This record gives sequence, structure tokens and C-alpha cells, in this order.
Amino acid sequence: MLACVLLHYGAFSMLQRLYAREPRYMPRRILFCVLGLLCVHVAEIWIFGLGYYALLHAADSGALAGADNLLDLVFFSAMVYTTVGFAEITPSGPIRFLTGMEALSGLALIAWSASFTYFQMHNYWRSNLD
Repeated sequence: MLACVLLHYGAFSMLQRLYAREPRYMPRRILFCVLGLLCVHVAEIWIFGLGYYALLHAADSGALAGADNLLDLVFFSAMVYTTVGFAEITPSGPIRFLTGMEALSGLALIAWSASFTYFQMHNYWRSNLD
């Protein structure tokens, strides 16, 4: 969770520096913002997927019935991160705690991205009206 929050914060910092260098290309900045944040969310889903993989290979961490390989775990992570639901993979045992933390993290990070993007678009619209 901490790795994802730090990655997200780092992405926002990088986008802010990019915006400071190109103030007049606002439509391109918005596009970079959205595409950049989508890439960050995918990376965060992979971080959690790798976390599931590591936990499943640890003793007494629980199980994910229906997950046979790393890509299944990343798919499961994407479903939990976006709070879509478990689909055909179901957790049991202590690993369920990580699924709850991922859902909470995903919700917070997606909301953070949405508010950041809205702020950037609001600045663009305001500068066009002035």
C-alpha cells in the first residue's frame, strides 16, 4: 500500500513539473495527465498482483481459489483495485486482509487521480475564459 501511495505521489509531482515547463499547451497536458495516471494505476495493480503472488508462496497466508498464475493474480488485483468484485477468483484465509486494503487503496487513489485531473481541467477552462 505504501509503495502505491508513494508511486502515486511521485507521479503527481512529475506531472506538476511537466505542467510548469509547458504552460501554454494545456490540451496536451490534460492528455498526458490522463494517460500518465492510467499507467500509474496499471503499475499499482501490478504491485498488488505481485504482492498476492508473494503472499501465496508464503506459509499460512491463505489461498485464492481460481488463480493459477501471475496473470490471474493481476486480473484479480484489477478487479479488487477498481472495486468491481472478485469474479471467479475468491480469497480465503489471511490474504483477505490484503484484498480489503487494496480495495480501500484503489478507491482512494482513483479518487485522488480524479480530483487532480479535475483541478488541471478546471485551470484550463478558467484560463480559456479569462
